[in-house]
Amino acid sequence: MAILEVISGSCPGQIVELLGERMVMGRHPTCHIVIDNAAVSRNHAQILENHGAYYVEDLRSRNGTQINGKTVKGRVELQENDEIRVCEMAFRFRTSGTPEQSSTVISRRQLEPEEIRTDQRAATVGEEVIKEFLDTDTAPGKRKSHHIDPDSLDGSSIISTLDVASTRHPRIAVRPEAKLRAVLEISKTLGNALDLTQVLPRILDGLFHIFPQADRGAIVLKDPDSSELHIEALKNRRDDPGQSDRLSSQIIHKAMKSAQAILSTDVQKDVQAERFSKSDSVYGMRVCSLMCAPLVGHGGESQGVIQLDTRDTRQQFSQDDLDVLASVAAQAVLAVENARLHASVMHKRDLERELQFAHQVQLGFLPTERPHLPGYEFYDFYEAAYRVGGDFFDYVPLPDGRVAMALGDVAGKGVPAALLMARMYASARYELLSRPTAAGAMDGLNNGLVAGGVGHRFVTMILAILDPRTHVLTMVNAGHLPPLRRDASGKVTKIGDKESGLPLGVKPDYGYHESQVTLAPGDSVLMFTDGVTEAMNPANDMYGSRRLLDYFARAPEAIDLVGEQLIADIETFCENCDQRDDICVIGFQRLLPEDRGKAAAVKR
Repeated sequence: MAILEVISGSCPGQIVELLGERMVMGRHPTCHIVIDNAAVSRNHAQILENHGAYYVEDLRSRNGTQINGKTVKGRVELQENDEIRVCEMAFRFRTSGTPEQSSTVISRRQLEPEEIRTDQRAATVGEEVIKEFLDTDTAPGKRKSHHIDPDSLDGSSIISTLDVASTRHPRIAVRPEAKLRAVLEISKTLGNALDLTQVLPRILDGLFHIFPQADRGAIVLKDPDSSELHIEALKNRRDDPGQSDRLSSQIIHKAMKSAQAILSTDVQKDVQAERFSKSDSVYGMRVCSLMCAPLVGHGGESQGVIQLDTRDTRQQFSQDDLDVLASVAAQAVLAVENARLHASVMHKRDLERELQFAHQVQLGFLPTERPHLPGYEFYDFYEAAYRVGGDFFDYVPLPDGRVAMALGDVAGKGVPAALLMARMYASARYELLSRPTAAGAMDGLNNGLVAGGVGHRFVTMILAILDPRTHVLTMVNAGHLPPLRRDASGKVTKIGDKESGLPLGVKPDYGYHESQVTLAPGDSVLMFTDGVTEAMNPANDMYGSRRLLDYFARAPEAIDLVGEQLIADIETFCENCDQRDDICVIGFQRLLPEDRGKAAAVKR
């Protein structure tokens, strides 16, 4: 087992177990290893396990991740006793240690399917029923009478209706050996039941052992999404093709609506007395007697029914049989709810794994390093509001030595936006490399998006091409926020806002226009998505364009400090609350002559 030992920071000596194939560390509460420090990015770094080997990867964090004092670039394999530093926190990676070697162990893991247990009441229901049976007030001759609904088919051969909503486990008073046998058999069946396709047939098998007169049994469940009723399990003693799946919708709806178990000793008599409709399914099936017990959930809503019927006129169901069926239904509904909860948990787990993989793929689209142009410095930052996002940026080196930059924002959030982002990433590279001008590349992106059949989705985007020989910046803006330019004196202006066109995907064959600006020594340019200006604090105030302009005017000269302190300023303004939109920033600066020598020395 691999562990991380905290060797410096707020909690030295703690041990973190590395469980699973991926563990993310960061400031966000959903991270596997939560580091509550403002300098730590929300999703800062991750540790991956592959066939026994462990790797660390920085997730484009603001302040970076270090191994043994060196900044992590890409994915680096961990060795025994490597020191991992995340801002002020330092960890030592070990594979030979155990959690018992430290007095404090912290870990977080995901429950596997076998660890999800059924409702405790399902496991103890047998004990409750036995206790109730031994109670003196439920002895034979003192059995509590069941409530009879005055509106439920009065005067018919229906003996009674049992109110299963008023008590979870009906009392046993007569034929205790048969009733206890039923309760214990069903309790055993449902003890660790999580798969309805296996549980429901077993319930019917158990009921057929208890009720040898039953010719047919069915379990009907209501779909939680559509509320439609479906037969989920069916058992027949007799082979009767064409009629085995016909059930009385009238009786089922009556039992579910009233939350009462219904017993009819003579169905045909009830039909002749017009208490059952002749159009009802039971009329043409020669059913003699039937029982129908609703499955009433925790919230008091009926989830379906269990129904048994017989064609033998000599072995009709009795009130005692109805008591047993109601007890079984009370346990069966727990199994149904647990199975559905289990399925929901498994679905969420699978979705979480898919989102983790999508997040990894999306990070793979982003550039792994910044351009290296003589006389220029670059900065970039990306953070998705959710696991996957719709913002993206890219650097595309052109054959003639120029560098193209693309920054875009797909309308919408989550997986749909991320899928379109992946498409735009690939299309932008193709268009920039195959078209002679930035405007032509934007025209191609627009027409491709319109013809792509993605509905009413649109994308705002900036394409900027920087020529390091002439220092000319050529830009095309498709409905995006205009970039900001700051000269050496600190004056901030917007670039190309008058030439901005419609977002991509709005109008086919729309002609985009270029704008050009020559960068002087000391000039800095900042391109960003609306996640910057629309970042919100707990009072729902936005960071805003005015605040951004003021910050850029007084920001440090170095572009990397401009970017880092901008993100820190946004987080301070937002008071570290979760954001609703992705944040993406590209910054670059033409260095002053005296700064070029300093930058070259630093790189050496």
